[in-house]
Amino acid sequence: MRTSIAASAAFSSLLALTQAFYIPGFSYKSYRDGETIPLLVNKIYSDYSELQYAFSELPFVCPPTGRVRAGHFTSGSSITLNLGEVLRGDRIVVSDYELVMGNDEEARYLCSQTIDLESIRRAKELIRDGYIAEWIVDNLPGASSFQTTDKSRKYYAAGFKIGEEATPALGGPTEYLLNNHVTLVIRYHRAPGKDGDKGKKVIVGFEVFPKSITASGREESGLPARIEGEHEPLILVPQANGTNSTDTENQPTTLTIPYTYSVYWREDDRLEWHNRWNMYFVAQDDNANVHWLAIINSLVICGLLTAVVSVILTRTIRGDIRGHHDLGIKTKSGRLSSSPKREKKSLLGPVADLDTDDLSSDEEEIEDTTGWKLLHGDVFRAPAYGGLLAALVGSGMQLLYMAFGLLALSTLGVLNPSFRGGYVSVGVGLFVFAGIFSGYFSARTYKTFGGQMWQKNVIVTASLVPGLLFATVFILNLFVWVQASSTALPFGTLIALIMLWLFVQLPLVYIGSWFGYERMGAYTHPIRANVIPRQIPDQRWYLKSGQKLLVAGFVPFIVIFVELMFVVKSLWVDKTTYYYAFGFTGVVSVLLAVTVIEVTLVATYFLLCSENYHWWWHSFAIGGSSSVWVYGYLVYCYFTKLHIAGFVSSVLFFAYSFIACAVYALLTGTVGFLAAYIFVRNIYGAIKVD
Repeated sequence: MRTSIAASAAFSSLLALTQAFYIPGFSYKSYRDGETIPLLVNKIYSDYSELQYAFSELPFVCPPTGRVRAGHFTSGSSITLNLGEVLRGDRIVVSDYELVMGNDEEARYLCSQTIDLESIRRAKELIRDGYIAEWIVDNLPGASSFQTTDKSRKYYAAGFKIGEEATPALGGPTEYLLNNHVTLVIRYHRAPGKDGDKGKKVIVGFEVFPKSITASGREESGLPARIEGEHEPLILVPQANGTNSTDTENQPTTLTIPYTYSVYWREDDRLEWHNRWNMYFVAQDDNANVHWLAIINSLVICGLLTAVVSVILTRTIRGDIRGHHDLGIKTKSGRLSSSPKREKKSLLGPVADLDTDDLSSDEEEIEDTTGWKLLHGDVFRAPAYGGLLAALVGSGMQLLYMAFGLLALSTLGVLNPSFRGGYVSVGVGLFVFAGIFSGYFSARTYKTFGGQMWQKNVIVTASLVPGLLFATVFILNLFVWVQASSTALPFGTLIALIMLWLFVQLPLVYIGSWFGYERMGAYTHPIRANVIPRQIPDQRWYLKSGQKLLVAGFVPFIVIFVELMFVVKSLWVDKTTYYYAFGFTGVVSVLLAVTVIEVTLVATYFLLCSENYHWWWHSFAIGGSSSVWVYGYLVYCYFTKLHIAGFVSSVLFFAYSFIACAVYALLTGTVGFLAAYIFVRNIYGAIKVD
């Protein structure tokens, strides 16, 4: 009875954990009737490209007028961004759209923008690539509204299309329609608490419905004769006086685009302010069963591996250790109770009678002391390039602390989509301040390997991951800058990152290294290494590096495959969705760590049994080997599922994928190394070598 209750409680706790509730903010923003609310324009992005562009800098949209709105909002002024927003390509600017709480606007004129042939060509390219605009009201992204197939629920997809491709009914070239009118539907309800008693309201939804309306037949105010119903679209072709030109000798080279908008305020009591982001997660809720099936599959794999490791630890290794101890006791007792040697007469004089029992016992001792026990004098020999391995382990520990912090904060709901750029900003902060742990573990490992110049190890450890990341990002920026994309990091941001590394990360790594090297010292080993290294016999084919890494890495890859599929979908396949299943991610991460540990222990045991003592680098490589499968899956997705086009976008995809897999390999490789180190110390510390 108690067992069933405990199991039910554990399952309920796991279920609550996987829900990953979120904290949308510490305080809500309420508005009174007639109060002006700014509409912010951010960027445009596409599932077909890795390049993003600032919406306010597009050549075919209305430029900011610079007017000061009520509420001290200046049109065209940039909003202060956090580091994460800058790194993800956000460029948020106050627009000229006027939103007044509670005031509906059936139609309002914004501006008329005249563009040339180059701007027309640019607009066509962006429409053809399926670019989507992101606008923001009260920290909510403007969304396209959809209904489920059974029309039982409504859900949001962030952003709206800037235009459409259309094929004429009678054939002909493809036409590009620009959406020059938007209908903004803002949903609100009564504010909670005292603000509600004062008549204030909170915004719970922001929907955008774009439409293309021709420039012909408009009133003097620039508004179309009517907004509702069907309209002739605005086709991106040069026009003269609002009509298509038929003069072949003097073709027009410009197009005037009138922009208008409508605003409707609708009260909605079904959504609370703290649940307003749920509309963006409806599609993910439908996939909850898939996540659970993936977790069950991972649990089965972990269970099988646990059984294998248990057999190795409880039967094989424990039996070897017990046999080794029994052999030592038997040898000592045999020496003490051995009978005196008898002499026999011969032609050459008396000869000692050798005891054949002693010879046979010695042979049995040699036969029993085989496999991993033969390596007691070499198993703790420092590896080649130990300084590099120490730096990798230190950097891996730094990433582990960062990953644990991000998962914990995301699962608790502190990091959520309403905290725009928060995941990246907090991740960078955790990584920098975890430098003290990086220096500590790297220095102790470095001293264990016999390193003497710990200051040099500080530079290598502090520069390894940040240096490679910065160099890669800087090179990629050269490609992105040429494309004038907002994805490119500003020069000031690059300088700020360098200063963050130089004045925060590097000193913290130095402090951790000094404490680990000078105060704590090297890790102690139960057995000293022999002066002369042991010769390693020829290894069997299945212990070769290539085959071994592929086989060992496949098991952890299967554990994370389903969650990886959802992450890839959110990041590259459908960017209008938000990945917010961090509860499931946390559970899968724990199962991944357990799987990596068990796979590394099994592989290390087989390596030692083959009388190969080069397990240091081997354990690190085995732990990170699943990254090869992850990168292979991303390459497979590029050719089969993604729609990325263009050389620069392809370079960005493969480079970002490589960086992500390298970080993942460093994380899992460190987990495997630490598990193997503890395993080797324990089994060799349990045997007594004379």
